[in-house]
Amino acid sequence: MTIDTIVAKARATGRHSLSEPDGKLIVASAGIHIPKSAVASTIQQAETLAKSMSGPFAVKVISQDIIHKSDAGGVAININDYKSVSNTIKLMSSQSIIKKARVDGWLIEEMAPQGHEFAIGGINDPCFGPMMLVGIGGILIELLKDTSLRSCPITEFDAKEMLSEIKFSKIFDGVRGAPPINPRALIDVMLRFGGAEGLFFKNAELFSEIDINPIIVSKNAAIAVDARFIISNVEDKPLSTSQQNSPDSVLSDFKPLFQPDSVAVLGASSKTKTIANTFIQRLRDFGYPGRIYPIHPAVNEIEGYQTYADLNSTPEVVDYAYIAIKSDLIPDILAKSGGHLRFAQVISAGFAEVREGVNSQIELVQKAQRAGVRVLGPNCLGTYSPRGGLTFPVDAPKETGVIGVISQSGGLSTDIIKRGQWRGLRFSGLVTIGNSADVTPSELMEFYFADPRTKAIGLYLEDVKDGPRFVNLLRSPSATKPVVILVGGQSNQGKRAAASHTGALTTTKDSWQAIEKQTSSVVVTTINAFIDVLLALQNFELRPKKPTQNIVLFGNGGGSSVLGADTFAHHGLIVSPFNNKTLAKLEALKLPPGTGIENPVDTPVRTLQERNGWVAGEILNIIYGSNKVDAIAMHLNLASFVGRGEIDPIDNLLKIIEQAQIGRSEMAHFCLALRTDGSPELDDARRKYRERARQVNVPVYDEIPELAFALSAVSKLENKLSKYNT
Repeated sequence: MTIDTIVAKARATGRHSLSEPDGKLIVASAGIHIPKSAVASTIQQAETLAKSMSGPFAVKVISQDIIHKSDAGGVAININDYKSVSNTIKLMSSQSIIKKARVDGWLIEEMAPQGHEFAIGGINDPCFGPMMLVGIGGILIELLKDTSLRSCPITEFDAKEMLSEIKFSKIFDGVRGAPPINPRALIDVMLRFGGAEGLFFKNAELFSEIDINPIIVSKNAAIAVDARFIISNVEDKPLSTSQQNSPDSVLSDFKPLFQPDSVAVLGASSKTKTIANTFIQRLRDFGYPGRIYPIHPAVNEIEGYQTYADLNSTPEVVDYAYIAIKSDLIPDILAKSGGHLRFAQVISAGFAEVREGVNSQIELVQKAQRAGVRVLGPNCLGTYSPRGGLTFPVDAPKETGVIGVISQSGGLSTDIIKRGQWRGLRFSGLVTIGNSADVTPSELMEFYFADPRTKAIGLYLEDVKDGPRFVNLLRSPSATKPVVILVGGQSNQGKRAAASHTGALTTTKDSWQAIEKQTSSVVVTTINAFIDVLLALQNFELRPKKPTQNIVLFGNGGGSSVLGADTFAHHGLIVSPFNNKTLAKLEALKLPPGTGIENPVDTPVRTLQERNGWVAGEILNIIYGSNKVDAIAMHLNLASFVGRGEIDPIDNLLKIIEQAQIGRSEMAHFCLALRTDGSPELDDARRKYRERARQVNVPVYDEIPELAFALSAVSKLENKLSKYNT
C-alpha cells in the first residue's frame, strides 16, 4: 500500500493516528530498518506467529484509543518464548486502560539488537512548516529534553550539527570502556526522514506530528522499533512555498514603494490637523522631491496642495498612497482605483487584528488585488525611505544608509529609527507591515537581498504569514546578507497541545532557534540588542575566512577590563595574553607605571595623555601587528578625563583610531565603548563623540557587555558563513 492509501484508509475509519504496524510500513518504505513483526488478532494467533519467529520478543497492544502504550501497560519486552507471549497478552488484557479501550490486535516483534536509544520526530509548525527533531530516545526524551531541532529539509551538515548538540551523542565516542560507534547509520535515518527526499518532508501535508522512538543504534545498524503518526486535519490548507522572484524584477516591483514619484494622501482635512495632515507636513519638511496629491471630494486645497476627488482623478498613476480613513471605506476606494495606484499603505485599524475585522481584511486584499494594488498593512504606521524622501517619523535622518528594516509594529519602528539615529545607524529603508495581509516580510526581504544599497537586514516579527517561504528564502542562495531578527510573542505560545513527544517538546522559541542555526541570521530578544548588532553589521565587513574569536581589550579602568574579559568569555570569545614578541614591543614604549600590557591593555588616563594622546596610536600599531587579533574592543571611562588637561584626548584618540585603521579593517574589527557616569554633560559629550566615530565607521556602545554581545553575534554569523562555504 502507498502512504496515501494507508492514510485514506485510517481517515475513512475516523482515526486521527495510524496504528503502529501501519506506521512501520511507512517507515520501512523510506528505507529505514524495522524489526521483523506480525499482527495477531487473538491470543492463539499470537502464539502461532511467535513460533515462526525468533525470540526474544516484544509485545505491544494496538489500539486507536491508547496514545502512549507504555503508560497503559501495553508494552512488554524481552519475552523469551511463544508460551510467554500468550501469557503476556493475557496479563496486558487485564490492565484497566486496555480493558476499556478498543483493541485492534497485538503486535509481536523480534527484539532489536542491543544498542543505544535515540528518537527522531517531525512536526508541522503552524508557521514554518515541517520541522525535525532528534534526541535521546525512550521514556527519557521528555524527562531530559536532550534534543535538537531544525527546519526541513535538513542536509547532512545539519544532521551532524544536530547530533553534536545532543549530550547523549557522546555515547558514539565510547564511554566507560565501551568501543566507539560510527553515527553514520543514525545520520542516514535522519536524512531518510527529514532530508530533501525524506519521508516526513515529502509527506508533511499528510501528518501533523511523527515520532520514531526509540531507534536502536548499534555498531552496524539503526532500527526503528516504534513509530507514531498523527494524521493532519484534511481541512488544513497547504503551507505556501511560492517561488522567489528574480532580483531585477523585485527591485523593479518595489521601486515605487522606496522611491515613489508621486504620493497620494487620503484622510487629510482642510479644517483640522489629522494624522494624514501631519504626514504631508513631514514629507514636505523631509524634502520629498515628488508630487503630493491630497484626495478629498469636497475641498480644493489641503496643506497648500491641490486636492483631487479620488485616486482616478490624479494626473498620473500614483506610486504610493497613505490611507488614514474609516476602514469600511477603503476596500471600495481601492477597487475603483483600477490601474491608477501601485502601493497602498493602510494605516487604518479595524481589520484582522480584531475578530470582527477578519472578513473586512479579506475583502480589502481581494479588491486591491483585482485593481492591481499592493497593500502594506493594514494597521501600520508608514514607510521610511531616505533614498525616496519618504518618512513618517519627525526629524529622521535624511542620508541613505545600509540597514534595511521590516517591522510589524509601527510604534517600535519609530523607536528603531530614532534610537538608531542617536546610536549612529543609518537606514536604506524601513517598512512597517502591520497585519501583513498582502505584502509579506518575505517579499520585502527579497527586495533588501537584491538591493545594492542594503548591507544588512533587521526584522521585527510577531507572526510570519508565509513561514515556509520565509525560511526557504533565508536558506536560499539569494540570502547573501546577514539578518537580525527581533521576535515578539514567543512566551505566550508556550508548548503546543500535542499528541507526540516531538510536539510536546517543540515551542515557537525552539523553532526560531532552529532557523537561526540554519541561516545567516541572529535572533535577539530586545530592541537594544537589535540595534547593537545592526550597528556592528553596518560598520564591519564579515570575515568568513577569519571568524572573530580573539579579542584585545584596550582602555582605562582595570576593574572594567577584568569584568569585560569575563563577559567576552561568557559569549565564547577569547581575551588571551599577548605573545612574547608583542609584549616586548609594548615594553619598549616605556609606558608610565600602572599600565597593564598583557591583554587586557589597561592604560590609565595619564598613560593615554602621553605624547598629547598619540601614544594610543603606537599601542594600536603594535596590537594590529600581533598574530592573534580578530577584534579590538576599546573602552574609555569619560568621567576619568574630566579636569585632566586642556587637550581633548578623546578627539585625538578618534583621529588615531581613524589613522590606525587605514588598510587594516580586514585585519580586525574595531569597536568602542564610551562609558559615562550618567551626568547630562558626559552624556552630551558621548553623543558628540559617537557622531565623530560614525564618520570613521566605528560603532560606539555605552558599555562593554553590549559591545561583547554585538561582537559575539558577528562571530556567530562569520562562523556560519565559514561552514556554509566549505
